[in-house]
Formats: sequence, structure tokens, C-alpha cells
Amino acid sequence: MTEQPEPAVEPFGFLAPPAPPEAPKAPEPDATWTLPGGTAWVYYGADHDGLTKPVILSDGFNTGPSDLNALWNGLDRGGYPFATRLRERGHDLVLIGYDERSASILDNARTATACVQRAIAERIGDARLTVGGFSMGGLVTRYALARMEHQQVDHQVATYVSFDSPHRGAWIPVALQALAHFLKATPALSKQINSPAARQLLWRHIETAEDTPREDPLRTEFLRELGNVGSWPRIPRLLGVANGSGDGSGNGVKAGVDAIRVTSGWFTGTTLRTQSAGDDQEVARLKGLLSEKRAVTHGMPELDGAPGGTLASFGIAGEKLRLTGKVDIEPGTESICFVPSVSAVAVRDLDEQDDLYVDVDQLDPDQSELDEFLLSSSNTPHTFMSEELATWILDRLPS
Repeated sequence: MTEQPEPAVEPFGFLAPPAPPEAPKAPEPDATWTLPGGTAWVYYGADHDGLTKPVILSDGFNTGPSDLNALWNGLDRGGYPFATRLRERGHDLVLIGYDERSASILDNARTATACVQRAIAERIGDARLTVGGFSMGGLVTRYALARMEHQQVDHQVATYVSFDSPHRGAWIPVALQALAHFLKATPALSKQINSPAARQLLWRHIETAEDTPREDPLRTEFLRELGNVGSWPRIPRLLGVANGSGDGSGNGVKAGVDAIRVTSGWFTGTTLRTQSAGDDQEVARLKGLLSEKRAVTHGMPELDGAPGGTLASFGIAGEKLRLTGKVDIEPGTESICFVPSVSAVAVRDLDEQDDLYVDVDQLDPDQSELDEFLLSSSNTPHTFMSEELATWILDRLPS
């Protein structure tokens, strides 16, 4: 019998917040720079006729080229008008976009480096720069600045800032990674999970639905390269904020429950479960017309419910699977932890349950690799620009 193709499912992703439909158009930049591997959009501060006090911020992960409208809307039209307030305070905003956001962090760091050098060349006066980024963008600029220092290049940066960046790794449930590889009709999903940047970002990765989760070799290589250039830039003051809470309280997602159950249609019997601690944990049973696969984990902590910036990963997957049949989604499991709080403020690794749920607020701040950081009062969506986080950053930029 010839295996029948599974029905097409509209492409979606698990590694970035969904773009708002028909996002309002961003204001026209005062200048646009063509960079190797990307573009920079430049907005002058209030009463500036040129680049005077640059704040350079990098886009984060997604598939394809950076979208200025989406980037601006996330910055200025979400929870707080960060870009507007930044410019009102007399800072110039430079947004770094990439030709391919899922390319290697090491490659996109060359684009960030070129942007820093262009800003130095274009700058009027001698004000030192602020450089950082959102999510993966914080890692791109971290590596770029550290490499410039290692090469004894004067980057003239006074302040580095990361916004919910996964310094110790990001988390996409193994169940969802397996689903991405299982849905052969939507190869873009598997391609996104297997992209160079995703392999570098994710704490644990699987290349196929049958794989055993591991630290991907590309992540190992990236961490080695980061260590080779000193791990962090040492000249700037290092600032970071987290969308996750700091008191150790999780987001309410229970471990080991059925997050998604497909009860009719092409994938009847498919079940995705939230991550449980311990060995031999079945997190996915994937069923198609003529195929069935299981995903099992060993020795992982309860990552889905951990304190951290959230993504609606199970919710997105459930909604798209509904196009193929009846799907039940367990209430309260739609959004799960993507960047654990301890990762965003570089204070703990993700291997141990106690570290993942540690009360960061009670730790000595010197345990962080950052000079100063702020965690959210509650767990909020990944890269959500809240007033709490935005004003903290604005108040710490060089005057």
C-alpha cells in the first residue's frame, strides 16, 4: 500500500512570538544602512540632525529576514512605547535586522559588528554607545562585542543590555520538536527547529522525531567559540532584564499532563504531554495514517512550568492541529516557559530542578554574570516590553 500524504497544515513556529496580523507600519527611519548580512534602521533622537547618542538593538530569532514593522511594533506598540520614550530622552535608536534570522549566531554577529563600526563612523561627537538586543539578539551582540575586544578592536561601547536573552539556553518542549519533525506536510517547521540558530539557542534539541534529546553539536561549538573570546565583553557595563519572575514561582503549568489530545481526523491519537522530571517520561505519542512515533525523555527538570518568559507554544500547535480534526487542549498549558528566568539573568544552568526554580531575588546578585539585572514581577510573554522593564533600562542608559 502506498502511504498517503498527510494534509497540509499552515506553517507556524515554536521559537518566536507570533507576529500580530497586519501590524501597523513603522515610521520611516531617518537613515537605512545596508550591512553585510543585514540592514540597520536608524531613528534620530529628539532634536538630533544626526547620530549623536546611539542605542543599537538587535533583532532576535525567527525564520527569514527581519521585519521592521514587526520589530517596531514589539518595541513601541506593545506594553510600553519604549522607542518613543528612548528618543524623547535624546537617544538615537539603531535597529539591527538580518537577512536570515535563523542563520548561525556567529554569522549574524558579523552584521552586528559592522553596525557598531558604522555607528562609530557616523556618530557626531564622542558619546559612547549602548549595544544589546532582544532574545537571541542579546547573544549575537554579546558575542560580537566580546570578539571585538578579543581582537583588540575599540568598540566604544559603554553599556550592554540584553532583553530576555537565553544566556544559559532556551527551551522548546521535546514534544513540540518531535511534532515539528513528524508533520511531513509542513517541512518549514522541522527546518526552523533544525536551523543553525535554533540548534545554538536550545538547551536540548532533537533533529528527528526519534532522536534522544541532547545538547546539539552546534550549541557546543557556539559555547566554545563564546568562551574563546572571553564569554562576555569586559569593557561595557552589563545589564539584563527577564520577562520571567524572580521569586521562584512557576507559571502554573503542571508537569506530566496531556497538553494536547487529537481525538479525530488525520492525527487521531496524537498526544503531547508537558515535561516531567525523571527517566522514561513519554512526552509525545505521534500518530498519522500509517505511522506512529514516541518521544521519551530522561532526567529533565519540569521546564514547561518554570519561571521565565513564556511562549504560547502548545496553544499555537493545538490551534493549527485543529485544522486537521478535533483537538482538546488542557486549560492552562497553552503558554509555557521559553527563556527561564535563571537563563535570562545568567545565574544558573537548566539541568537541575532546584536551580531552575531557585528564588533569584534571595540570591547574592554577584552570582549573576551580569553587573545589574531586573526580573519581572510576574511571568510575562517572552520579549514583552512592559513598563517595568522598559523604564528600568531607560533609567540606566548613559546620560
